[in-house]
Amino acid sequence: MKLEGKSLKHDFFRFIIPSLIAQWVYALYTMIDGLFVARGVSELALSGVNIAMPFVTLLFSVALMFAVGSSTVIAILLGEKQEQKAKEVFTQNIITIILVSILVTAAVLWKSEEIAAFLGATELTSGYVKTYITTIACFSVFFICSYSLEVLIKTDGYPMKATVIVTAGAVLNCILDYIFVILLHKGVWGAAFATGLSQLIVVLLYLTHFCSKKTHMKLTRFSPSLSLAWRTVKIGLSSGITEFSAGIVIFLFNHAILAYLNEEYIVSYTIVTYVSTIIVMSMAGIAQGIQPLVSYYYGRRLPEKYHLLLKYALCFGVVFSIASFVISRLIASPLVSLFISPELSELRRESVRVFYTFSYSFLLCGVNIIIGGFFTAIEYPKSAMAICLGRGFLFVALSLKILTSFFGGNGIWWASAVAEGLCLLLTLMLFLHYKRRCLLQMPT
Repeated sequence: MKLEGKSLKHDFFRFIIPSLIAQWVYALYTMIDGLFVARGVSELALSGVNIAMPFVTLLFSVALMFAVGSSTVIAILLGEKQEQKAKEVFTQNIITIILVSILVTAAVLWKSEEIAAFLGATELTSGYVKTYITTIACFSVFFICSYSLEVLIKTDGYPMKATVIVTAGAVLNCILDYIFVILLHKGVWGAAFATGLSQLIVVLLYLTHFCSKKTHMKLTRFSPSLSLAWRTVKIGLSSGITEFSAGIVIFLFNHAILAYLNEEYIVSYTIVTYVSTIIVMSMAGIAQGIQPLVSYYYGRRLPEKYHLLLKYALCFGVVFSIASFVISRLIASPLVSLFISPELSELRRESVRVFYTFSYSFLLCGVNIIIGGFFTAIEYPKSAMAICLGRGFLFVALSLKILTSFFGGNGIWWASAVAEGLCLLLTLMLFLHYKRRCLLQMPT
């Protein structure tokens, strides 16, 4: 792994900042689509895109599962000076994600009607949802490969190069969205096609790095190993669930909104989701930023190094959470105005109210995600999985069920904050258990 060697704090920020920027850019992909759809098509079409979002997050979560799993194994192998073995892991990972992408595409094209209905498409939004997911599915191999290669370039020691490529892809996505949605009036299909095409070009840019002489990761001959594949999946699964948790949460909230409120509130929730996704992905960016470093020092058997990295990440994450909460409340009204036309003044007011209530969850998510990512990096998959399942499904479903039973539709908007609070209790319990285990293993 390419390290500067100046100081651990220097390396922390050298990996964290590019990782954060990359996560913001990925979050902006979906926000840009939504903004162009809202302004270029209609608010109802925006609801359709939001209903389809769990499918998009599924693609990213599959990519992240294999990327984090393989990059953790690769970083440990590089720390142990097993470079040839690291190349074999890299090669098997690339072949695996291509095969998985093909299966995803085939499944969506075959069962698009059923998938749209499962996601929560109504009679009014079904056409938009089917169009979006089938178009994105045709580019699924590029979605999965682009996200995977971005993580692997950082593991290779080139975090800034990954950020430059991701940013170039975002700029291209904006340009293509404007062309297909605004100029050519291609609607939801145009937005999805623009996003898919930009991902294709991003993959081509990443491949220029892995074909160069600088990389430690090159395609090589390998013998397929089920044990290696399982190790990769086991390590990366918690990160994949963390990523997919955003999609699961959207799915659960959409169904609750349709049950207790109406389709107009999905527009309100969509806007909140865009901001929430940026904040959650920022925390995931911090976790992913330290992951190669933590895994590397874990492979070198230097616990004082990777524990200090965790301390840096938690301090940074807490400050970022507080800043996100304050800033999000300040920009709530102008942000809502970007997506909802002036004549829908009542929907605008209600969306701002929803935003204020939902924003309390931003204060709590950082510690959960960062510690979960730390457990992944040091091969504690059970603890990482417990946190991810809590955040991504169990506590959200429980909170929605209880709060809607007592408060009806108004309870929906408090569910995320309550779920994060419950998950924080679980995270602290698991971390204290880990610390006690570390103390017991120390030489006396």
